[in-house]
Order: sequence, then structure tokens, then C-alpha cells
Amino acid sequence: MSEPKPQRFTSLDVFRGATIFLMIVVNTAGPGAPAYEQLVHARWIGFTLADLVFPTFLFAMGNAMSFALRKPLPAGPYLARLLRRGATIFALGFLMYWFPFVRHGEAGWELIPFALTRVPGVLQRLALCYVLAGVMVRWLNWRVLLGACGGLLLAYWAILLHFGQAGDIYGKIGNAGTRFDLWLLSPGHLYKKDGGFDPEGFLGTLPAVVNVLAGYLAGLLVQRAGDLRDNLRLMLVAGLACILAAHGWEPYFPIAKKLWTGSFVLLTCGLDLMLLAWVVWMIELRQMNKASRFFTILGRNPLAIYLFSELLVIVLNMVPMGDQSGIYDWLGIHLFQTIAPGAFGSLLCALAYTLVCWAMGWWMDKRGLILRA
Repeated sequence: MSEPKPQRFTSLDVFRGATIFLMIVVNTAGPGAPAYEQLVHARWIGFTLADLVFPTFLFAMGNAMSFALRKPLPAGPYLARLLRRGATIFALGFLMYWFPFVRHGEAGWELIPFALTRVPGVLQRLALCYVLAGVMVRWLNWRVLLGACGGLLLAYWAILLHFGQAGDIYGKIGNAGTRFDLWLLSPGHLYKKDGGFDPEGFLGTLPAVVNVLAGYLAGLLVQRAGDLRDNLRLMLVAGLACILAAHGWEPYFPIAKKLWTGSFVLLTCGLDLMLLAWVVWMIELRQMNKASRFFTILGRNPLAIYLFSELLVIVLNMVPMGDQSGIYDWLGIHLFQTIAPGAFGSLLCALAYTLVCWAMGWWMDKRGLILRA
């Protein structure tokens, strides 16, 4: 693969912004009615549109790394910056789960115990993947990176097969990832809704790194010298090959987002490669960029907007409102379910909230405020 051209592509910001938009919609489904099935994560085995969001976020981070790491630094400063950013993102994720830090108990306000605060999480996995992928792309060329992707997926599969509980190697509690998390941490530090299973557990970081590396390699391909159309055709072919490989592996290693299986990685990488090729073609080649400004605002400041979206809904529901738990729940039930009962009302509520988050992004963009870890 030839050296990348020193050029920035608006389409990559649009791709990342669209991912943030869908992530907020999925995470803040309006209360009062079940959301559309495709906007809810698969219970275990299976795949929905919602399951594509987080791996696409990792893929988009890899895209950004292909630009941000273009200028080589000496090993020492490079590793220091990599570890500092990774530690900052991890800490932000942990503090986000600890927020609002206090609760009202029988004796009045008290600090939420550290022992009950979740340690793994979305930003935490993002941070670990960022550091691991950053080390790999610094010292490995693209051919070795491709081999490393296959090695990580096969190694993760072998770990699940060898260290999982007999008869339950792909189950929530019997899989090797859950067993490792429970060995490393107490249940209070893990996801509270699945009896000890954490969908962002530490072992799942290994296959998730492949999503980042796939995004990095796709970024290099977009920047590669030559005809952009040829590069996009290659990306489409690679995407289709990943999807076919995913379905070929599926009977032996089922597609499951919560377990982050190898077949799930291949499927999401394939879809992301094809989606990115389409976005680049639409914006860079066809110049169909009327909506690009809307998504670019989200794509330029993804970390800040994601944190804002997660914290604001918590704050809104801390304010009592009628017979509901808080303002957001009250609006979802008494306003949006009145306008459009059912799943459509839930979607309208989520879209309205996402536009509020977009407005925050617009305000920050207008003032040149970018949250950089």
C-alpha cells in the first residue's frame, strides 16, 4: 500500500457524525413503549442495527488514527501521548458511570460507594482499544496488521473454547470473558443487569481491537495515491469478503455483539467498509454534501457530545416530574406517547433528544471548542 496523501476527507467526519447520531438515538429510546426492534440490541445471539453502532464507533476511531498518526514521533513521546489519552478516556468513562457521585439514602445524602461503580464500559473499551491499536500501527506495516487481525480473532475464539465453562462456553456466565471479569473484579464493579456478565468486559477488548485496525486500514486506503474510485472498489470487495466470511464462520462461532464474537467482528467490519465506501463516494466524488454540515458537527467532537448525551439524560431524570422518575421520562410518556403512541413515539422522543445534543455540538463547533483526550 503506497504512502497516503496529505489530505483530509469531509466524508470521514460525516461517517463518524452519523455514527454518533445513531448511538444517541439507540441509547436514549423514549420511555412509555418498546422501541423498534432494530433500535434495540439483540438479546444474545443475533444482530440488529443497534448492534452496529459501537463497532462502527471503534471503526471510525481507527479512521481518525490513520490521519492523526500520520506524522511520526519518536517512540517515547508517541507512547506517552498514547497512554495519556487512553488513561484520560478510561477515567472519563469510569466517572461517567459514577455520576452523579451522590445519592439520597436513609441518613440523607451520601457518596455512591466506589465498590458499586462499574469499571468496564463503552469509553473504557474505547480507551483500551485505542492504546493497543496505537501500539500496533506504530510498529507494524499494513500487511502485518492484516495478519494480526486474523490472529486476534482466532486467539479470542481459542480462549473462549479452552477456558469457558463446559457446556456454556458461549453463555453469559460460563464464557471465559465473564469468568475473567469475575476473577478480576467484584460483581459490584460490573454491569448490573446481567448477573455478573458485562457486555464491555475486558477480554472482549481483543476482538474489538480488530474493528479499530480495520478502520485504520480503511483510512489508509482512502488516502492512498491513485484513483479514489479504484480504492473504493477495493474497499467494497473487502467489505463483501468480510461479510461472507462472517456468515461462513457463524455456525461455529455465532454472531453476538454482547460476546463480541469473531463472526460479529467480521460482519461489522464488512458493513462498515461498504458504508464508508458509499459515504466517500457520495461526498468526495459525487459532491452530494448538502447534509454533510449536520453530521460533521457531531463528527468533529464525538467524545464531548457522547459524554453530554449520557450525562444530560441522567440529570433530567434526577428532577422529579409528576408521577414519573424525572423530566425525560415524563416528556417521553406524557408528550411523545400522546403525539404518537408506541414505538414511533419512542423514536420521536429519542430524535428530539439527539437534536438537543446536536445543538450542543453546534454551539461548541461555533466557538472552536473541541474535547481532545
